[in-house]
Amino acid sequence: MRAILAVLGLLLAGGAALAGEGVQLGPRPFYLVDQLKPGPLKEHLAACGIDRPYTPRTFSISHRGAPLMFPEHTREGLLAAYRMGAGIIECDVAFTKDRQLVCRHSQCDLHTTTDILARPNLAAKCTTGFEPADPATGRKASAKCCTSDLTLAEFKSLNGKMDAADPDATNVAAYMNATPHWRTDLYASTGTLMSHKEYIALVKGMGRKFTPELKAPQVPMPFEGTYTQDQYAQQLIDEYKQAGIPASDVYPQSFQLRDILYWLEKDPEFGRQAIYLDDRDETTKGFDPEKPEIWKPGMAELAAKGVKILAPPLWMLVRPGPEGTIEPSTYAREAKKAGLDLIAWSLERSGPLKEGGGYYYQSIKPVVTGDGDILRLLDVLHGQVGVLGVFSDWPATTTFYANCVGAP
Repeated sequence: MRAILAVLGLLLAGGAALAGEGVQLGPRPFYLVDQLKPGPLKEHLAACGIDRPYTPRTFSISHRGAPLMFPEHTREGLLAAYRMGAGIIECDVAFTKDRQLVCRHSQCDLHTTTDILARPNLAAKCTTGFEPADPATGRKASAKCCTSDLTLAEFKSLNGKMDAADPDATNVAAYMNATPHWRTDLYASTGTLMSHKEYIALVKGMGRKFTPELKAPQVPMPFEGTYTQDQYAQQLIDEYKQAGIPASDVYPQSFQLRDILYWLEKDPEFGRQAIYLDDRDETTKGFDPEKPEIWKPGMAELAAKGVKILAPPLWMLVRPGPEGTIEPSTYAREAKKAGLDLIAWSLERSGPLKEGGGYYYQSIKPVVTGDGDILRLLDVLHGQVGVLGVFSDWPATTTFYANCVGAP
């Protein structure tokens, strides 16, 4: 009996045997169905939700864990994504001062995503320390703390928090206490930060697939004169090889085309599943997803370079259709015509949609009226655009939809 209890204790402490847990969706997907306007989609999804099991789906891609309600890129958030049936789970990858890879959305976001500013000994190492707001001059509060300011051990000593900062704060406590009202701190009492290797081990134990994003460095490269961009890109792939992860289970991502081309040349098995993240709407003046003549490079050129998967923000793949409908954009149609697969980002990141949905819904704002349109958009992305999957800040929503329509 003592031996059995000892083994059970190890399993509970280490979170082992994760691959056997069932999918749990909670109430949100069903709330969204309730918000849909009457019609065939609502009828289908409502009928699907009655007394049935749900299984993990690769269509459902965890974006930074489950940051709608959990601190992003934390062990707790990844476990939540796993339990909600995300078939692919993300780690945005940055590097530390001692050149170890860690999960963080940006190399320099520790001041908004962790408690570093409340740790004076570590806050002193930030690139730029906390500067309070000055109402008299209009100066906003600021700080800049980077993964490359800390060693891996120092990074691991931090606690993750909900990503937020108050630009009008006059002290550190107020600056850190700024979670948007439509999110929550209910699950933020612990936020365990992870190295990339720890993420690999955790997701491997879950039996799910991996999508690491090589984040663009926010320090001059080569870092400290010797650590190059190519070494950084290679280190990411090497950590999967060292862990015995097959390339077929890994979808490396980058906003930098040079990284995709590097993987295609140096590690083609991994490069073939690389995801080219497209943010030209923010980096190219005048970019328009309805005007293919101004896209540089164009879809055919990307395909000719070996790019297989293209991932733009949600709004670039859709436009308003007739009579208040949503339809595929020219961008989506041209990508498919060129033979490119598509992935969209990021669902459940916009808060309540009654005001139109902000950045991610900008192209369809005239036809967005409420939260049920999350599922209406998802239905167009799957049924008409034909995306491979959708990143979501709350994977239960994408898992529910994928199960109901038979998406993989």
